[in-house]
Amino acid sequence: MTSDPIRVLLVDDDALVRTGLRLMLGGAPELVVVGEAADGADVADAVTRLRPDVVLMDVRMPLLDGIAATRGITNRAGHRPAVIVLTTFDADATVVDALRAGAAGFLTKHTPPERIVDAVQRAAAGEPVLSPTVARALMDRVATGGDPPVDARRRRARERFALLTEREREVALAVAAGLSNADIASRLFLSVGSVKAHISSALTRLDMTNRVQLALLAHDAGDD
Repeated sequence: MTSDPIRVLLVDDDALVRTGLRLMLGGAPELVVVGEAADGADVADAVTRLRPDVVLMDVRMPLLDGIAATRGITNRAGHRPAVIVLTTFDADATVVDALRAGAAGFLTKHTPPERIVDAVQRAAAGEPVLSPTVARALMDRVATGGDPPVDARRRRARERFALLTEREREVALAVAAGLSNADIASRLFLSVGSVKAHISSALTRLDMTNRVQLALLAHDAGDD
């Protein structure tokens, strides 16, 4: 029995980029592009109508940017697809804002086709689309120099972090360190299934959509 293909929505104000992505993803039988949008302002309606599993989201668009559109998806009731933000440069400072808004990760527009397909599959499965190295670099930016937490945000983060059980906090800190589920299981003497369950319960308790958000919260709540 074959599983249903992963439904993908393309959001970019450049028609050529959308065409290129559609052709690229069309070669993967496990994926299907169900629609396109030329601006973030059109995303809410497209998600409601098309019910994609994954949204490939441009950052800079004329009416509503990708960060605001991502935040809209994260905060919507009901169906909430995973969002992969597309950027021109991987050092773009807006990437951190996109992750805070609820994006599952990001890709640069020159990412090889096979990696984009893999990223869509991973995002649909609930995994972050960030290598451990990139995840640590981004979260270090948040925790140290590039995006220093202000006192109010640190205090709020600690209040939210305290809502988790002790074991959920341990797992969240390991996620923030860029560890895989297998590495977390080994460190905390748990099964991989238990790690996944603790991550899932923590996300539900905090009303978050992915583990990148959980990792950023753990960094914000951490000691100086």
